Amino acid sequence: MPPALKALLAQLIGTAAALAVARSGLLPGGLWPVAAIQALAAAVAATALGSAPWWRWIHLGFAPLVLAALQLHIAPGWYLAAFIGFALVFWSSFRTQVPLFLSNPSTAAAVAELLPRQRPARLLDLGSGTGSLLRPLARLRPDCRLEGIESAPAPYALSVLLSRRQPTIALARGDFFEIPWTDYDLVYAFLSPVPMAQVWQKASTELRPGALLVSNSFPVDGIEPEQVIDVDDRRHTRLYCYRPAGPAYQQKSGITGR
Repeated sequence: MPPALKALLAQLIGTAAALAVARSGLLPGGLWPVAAIQALAAAVAATALGSAPWWRWIHLGFAPLVLAALQLHIAPGWYLAAFIGFALVFWSSFRTQVPLFLSNPSTAAAVAELLPRQRPARLLDLGSGTGSLLRPLARLRPDCRLEGIESAPAPYALSVLLSRRQPTIALARGDFFEIPWTDYDLVYAFLSPVPMAQVWQKASTELRPGALLVSNSFPVDGIEPEQVIDVDDRRHTRLYCYRPAGPAYQQKSGITGR
């Protein structure tokens, strides 16, 4: 079941449960107890439906926040502005379940050490966001070609603006699964656990022998990394490094492409 449909179903279950409890006369007067029951029931339903853990917090806050906003008498235009703003930033996150994560300079320094030293290299950042990895990396490795692809309009526009004076950075807007990965020495991903199986499949199909797949924080389930790097930063970042080796890997393991 798609995540958005699970969320809608959980909200409907929560609303039905809140109405049933309210009609029973067990709740004190006012809307806040009803909203609390709705939120709790929706969160429980989301858990039962197998939604990602962060959906529970959304369900717990949704009805109380709606009630609070109604009592504040906020003009409708502000809701439209907020919706447009969130859509421009998060775009297809509801479908892909990949939020906006920003890499820090310490991570960029660690990735720089993984790039080949004896020659200029080419890197692709999957879901490059605001370019937070590419800009410090361009200063550390000015000899390398650094490319990023991002689907959300606002982060993409900001990344273009911030990197306009760094000629080794090339940015595009689109779906990174729709472009070939064959010419890259390193593919970097800071996504979520959800797409990692598909990322691994594409990397195994397309990356040339010796190329590196680096995943920030989210390992590929069932695949042993060649190396795990602990980054010295506040969030204790871990980089999972794989060498799927493209067609050579397929021939060795019997994997077939899509």
